Amino acid sequence: MIDFVSLWVYLSGSPLLWLTATLVAYVIADTISARLRRHPLANPVLIAVVFVSAILVATGTAFPTYFAGAQFVHFLLGPATVALAVPLVRYLPQVRRTLVPMVVALVIGSVTAIASAVLLAQLFGLNRAAILALAPKSATAAIAMGIAEKIGAEPALTAVLTILTGITGAIVVTPLMNALRLKNFAARGFAAGLASHGIGTARAFQVHPLAGTFAGIALGLNGSW
Repeated sequence: MIDFVSLWVYLSGSPLLWLTATLVAYVIADTISARLRRHPLANPVLIAVVFVSAILVATGTAFPTYFAGAQFVHFLLGPATVALAVPLVRYLPQVRRTLVPMVVALVIGSVTAIASAVLLAQLFGLNRAAILALAPKSATAAIAMGIAEKIGAEPALTAVLTILTGITGAIVVTPLMNALRLKNFAARGFAAGLASHGIGTARAFQVHPLAGTFAGIALGLNGSW
């Protein structure tokens, strides 16, 4: 019989194990999401996080060990963000026509995202470290972690809060926009990207390519300014 303990010890020593586990978890999660017709609650990132977390808990694997193998996925966040410029070219005329409204929405939305997070954190009595980690939550993870380092917050905590923000935004954005009867996909997408960064942008692309394009613009502008 196969000695599964010895096999696990051997596999766990390979950095490719957790990279493979992460990719497999996401493929399975995306398949489930597709089977459920991209229902907002069937968010592939959320499902994949649950899968990977369950594996880490079951195997007693510490996060640093996991990240040592899966960090290549983290490295790809930068190129993936830059690649959002590709659909931007397709919808460049629409982008030019809405440049002024986008700038206004960017300023108001970004300030509101930071201020509301800080005020709610203070209202619930969170400590200063948690408040600082929460402030950049609406920027994409790579940028939010960099901001956290500069303001003296814990990057790991900021990453968790950023991912939770993105997942929450991706789940509620479509029902919320439908409830508000907002049919402009550019406006819907911009709001999703501004509030819930990359995960919200991925959800916007599932709904409509124009929404995804404007979500990507909001993601980039919110992170850079």
